[in-house]
Amino acid sequence: MTAATRTGPDPVRRTGGLLRHRDFRLLWAGQAVSSVGSNVTTVALPLVAVAVLDAGTFQVAVLTAAAWLPWLLIGLPAGAWVDRLPRRSVMVVCDLFCALAFLSIPLAAVLDGLTVAHLLVVALSAGTARVFFETADQVYLPVLLRPEQLPEGNAKLETTQTVSYVVGPGLAGLIAQLVGAVVALVLDALTFLLSAVLLLRIRTVEPRVRRADRSRSLRRDIAEGLRFVARDPYLRVLAVFGAASNIGLIGYQAVLVVFLVRELRLAPGLVGVLIAVMSAGGIIGALLATTLGRRCGTARTVLIAAVLTGPPALLIPLAAPGIGLVWPALGGVLIGLGVAIGNVVKGAFRQTYTPHHLLGRVTVSMHLLNYGTMPLAAVLAGALGARYGVGKAIFVMTAWLAVTPSILLIGPIRRRRDLPAAPAAS
Repeated sequence: MTAATRTGPDPVRRTGGLLRHRDFRLLWAGQAVSSVGSNVTTVALPLVAVAVLDAGTFQVAVLTAAAWLPWLLIGLPAGAWVDRLPRRSVMVVCDLFCALAFLSIPLAAVLDGLTVAHLLVVALSAGTARVFFETADQVYLPVLLRPEQLPEGNAKLETTQTVSYVVGPGLAGLIAQLVGAVVALVLDALTFLLSAVLLLRIRTVEPRVRRADRSRSLRRDIAEGLRFVARDPYLRVLAVFGAASNIGLIGYQAVLVVFLVRELRLAPGLVGVLIAVMSAGGIIGALLATTLGRRCGTARTVLIAAVLTGPPALLIPLAAPGIGLVWPALGGVLIGLGVAIGNVVKGAFRQTYTPHHLLGRVTVSMHLLNYGTMPLAAVLAGALGARYGVGKAIFVMTAWLAVTPSILLIGPIRRRRDLPAAPAAS
């Protein structure tokens, strides 16, 4: 694959870093507004199910599972397709599709036809679009940036993502308190439309995929990406760790809104504020990740991030009304700190370490494990909550999360200061 063609002077060489890079700013802004809208939905959609449709604990958990199920169903072929298609076009189509999907919810509510089944279809549809968008985004960033810029670019995108974890739930709670949770989903639809407009304004010409690549067997392409991950000692252990930790993360998050509303009797506005506070650590983590990786070493930083993500989860089940809300807030802050640091370092490592022609397939192969466990975790947490109580379900999920950092001790990461720049020669 040839290098991308850029119009005008090379933005890499201008002073001011990526803040002076016009096309990166557009990508960054598009992801910022879309992330805020998506994180409005993470709170607004369960609130619609609980407050408007009186859904049960298991139904709300299945709603979360539906958003992640497409990674299991179409993740692998999506990676191969993205390696064959223009990535920016894929991202724009996904944005427009999600806007229409979320606009259907307030429309159905106005027509008095909104059901839990409708919410499930929207969650599944948006999750399908997310598979393609996130895979294309990971491959598209190295088209815009040079390898030495990727850590800074990933850090900026991760910072914005984690800010959205704070702003989005707060907005969702506020809007739900004032005018209803259904209206909050209109905001999400508008953010997807704005993201599509910003992506369309990017000028960088993406390299075309060679005809020979298009004629290859889809199954062969998928197998090539899977083999690369399975045989690589670094990518393999990171994929297994991501899958295991996401069982705990998504498990407790899938029933958290139900727990806060029905067990602790919190108002929707306070639910949004608490989830926003729990997410605030991610902002600090994204800002620190690049510096921490440079000073401590990227491999050691991955281990530090894992420790911050795991044991602090045990604070969340200690939640209680009043002053007892400090415990989930503190646990969430530390988890967010660790997740953000790990995402920045691991994302930059994967983008520079993997041969670019394999990046889409390698990314989605890892996501198949990382995200594929999420619907299973949500269903498991919902079943535990329905059978034994939502508080016990959260305890089981956070206890699992607390022990997952030990997985990273199995591979070569524990023996290194820095992650390697390229795979070792066979």
